[in-house]
This record gives sequence, C-alpha cells and structure tokens, in this order.
Amino acid sequence: MSITRFVTSDGLPGLLAFLSQNGRRVLVPVEKPANKRSVVFEAWKQGQPFTLEKATVPPKAAVLPQCETLLTYKKSKDPENPERVSISLEDGIRAQPTVVFACRPCDARGFAVLDRPYLEGPFADPYYKARRDQLTVFTLTCASGCNTCFCHWVGGGPTSLEGSDVLMTEVEGGYVLQAVTPGGEELLAATDLPDGAERFPQAEEARKAAWASLEPAPNIKDAPQKLAALFSNAEFWQEQTDRCLSCGACTYFCPTCYCFSITDEGEGLSEKGGRRLRSWDNCMSSLFTREASGHNPRALKAFRMRNRVSHKFSTYPENWGAFSCSGCGRCISNCPVCLDIRAIVLAALNASQATAE
Repeated sequence: MSITRFVTSDGLPGLLAFLSQNGRRVLVPVEKPANKRSVVFEAWKQGQPFTLEKATVPPKAAVLPQCETLLTYKKSKDPENPERVSISLEDGIRAQPTVVFACRPCDARGFAVLDRPYLEGPFADPYYKARRDQLTVFTLTCASGCNTCFCHWVGGGPTSLEGSDVLMTEVEGGYVLQAVTPGGEELLAATDLPDGAERFPQAEEARKAAWASLEPAPNIKDAPQKLAALFSNAEFWQEQTDRCLSCGACTYFCPTCYCFSITDEGEGLSEKGGRRLRSWDNCMSSLFTREASGHNPRALKAFRMRNRVSHKFSTYPENWGAFSCSGCGRCISNCPVCLDIRAIVLAALNASQATAE
C-alpha cells in the first residue's frame, strides 16, 4: 500500500499552511454567495474560510487559464529607413507551483483528458506543460453520487485515482490521505501528519458505500461507432437540440473542454506595444467556426451540438482511447433549459440500433 496519512477536520487549515510553503499557490473551493450561490477555486490565504463542497466551476484554469498572454511584441522603425520595421518578442513562460485541493475525481480526470492533446500530441504545448509540471492534485472522494453525475458511465467513479496525486477520503473525525503518485508520496512524507494505515479500512468502506449509492451505468462502449454512424443524420441532431440556446454554459463549466481562440491586442508601434492572448472559446458559439469569408460550416446549433457530443464520445476516443467526458454533470446542472448529454448519447445508441434492425 502507498503512503497514507490522517488529518483531523480541524487540522485542514494547518495542512493548507504546510502546502502553501515554498511559494506554492494552493487553490481551494470557496463559497461565493450571490443571487445564485456558487463554489469556485481561489488561492488560499491564512485564515480564509473554505468549503469541501463540489465546486460549481472545475479547477481547469490551474493549467489552462481563461485568458493568458502568450507573448508580447513591440515594433520599431529604422530611423534611416522608416519603411523598414523590426519586431521584438517576449514569450517567457512562467508557472507557479500549484496545489489544487479538494477537487473531485471527475475534476482530476479532467486534467488527464487535457494532458493527452496538450502533452502527448505531435507537439507539446509549452505553456500548458509548464503549469502541469508544477501541479499537485489533492482529490476528495465523493461520499455518494448525485442525480446529474455519471462518472461511472465513462470509466471513472466517485473514488477514481486517475489524474490525482493524493486521494482524500472522509472518515470519522477527519480524512485519510493516500498517495497516488511519487509526487504525492513525497509531499505526504514531508508532512508531520500521523500515519493513516489504521484508518485506511474505514476509507475503503466509505469508498465502497459511495459506489453502492450509484445507479447502474448503461453500457456505452459502442457510443463512438454509433455516433459516427449518425453524423450525417441532420434530423436526429435537430431533434436533440431544439431546446438548446447556444449559450455555451455546457462548455465553460466543463473540466475537459479545451477549445480556445487567439487574438492580438494593442499596437506594436505604440509605447506599450501589443500582446497575443489565448482565451477560452466554445464550439456552441455561432462565431466559433465562422470563416473570414463569412461562410460557417456549422451555422446551425444542431451541427454545433453534433460536434460537441461527437468529440467527447466519438472522435476523442478514436484518437486517444478514452471518452473526453468525465461525467461531472455540470453541463446538465448549469444548462438553463436542462439539456442532458446523457440522453443524447442514449438516444444515439437507440437510434443507431433501430436503424441497424
């Protein structure tokens, strides 16, 4: 068994204080009371209240910020030949050591989904890689499932280890911490927390109870082929997306969506110069695929939803061997018209089967 430690509930602030040493940024779930209450990840400071609830917004921004500066540039004219312009670039990559604390297994698996295209493709993204190399993930296992979660449909579960460095499980009086990776072992070994081996059987019982609370998962292993077969069936996609508003909430709340746009801001010849930004974008937006000519290959929301669902359950699995959806359910709970991606996948399976018959 890997290294385990035990921390009492009132000892969590002390653990956070330890984790924040040596310049580490510790992101914790924080409650934001407003017209609509939410829980978001913020950098922890001594004395700051936090919660261990499932966050409304996943911690994806720890490795893929909502907006980041890729480079800055400045242009200068040759005084003797004004038509000759030179340009200087500054593209320094900076990454702060970061701990994501008390995210859920579906969020940790989200990091694993992002790793494949950003790190394992033909070219590794240096900005993403710098932050990912500096990231440590403390994951809190779920005590039970909820009506919008479906992590066990897509290869995960309430106690999944994938993407985590340390797995936390609530037991009587506190939490058992289990190291999952060498980085997690090194960090736990450096704490002064007591060994958690004696309490580990309690953690195992809690994990079994979490799995027992889940409704049986349907078999969706054929989803990639079934969705691919329906790709040209415009009637099917129109029917599934009649209620969709194309607001994009499903993508912005998703721990695995990674579409972005690149924009230049400022003027290179000005005193401040210019900068190139990478910002989150979403495939449900009608502007996402509109070309400079004005042509839009996905002018209809049905085709945009087709792209989103097919990517998660068909083309990504074809390329990487796993679904890109982690089953967190945020796209369901945050959809203003209650569109359910599970229903779309199941409808695709049934429609394909009916066609085959």
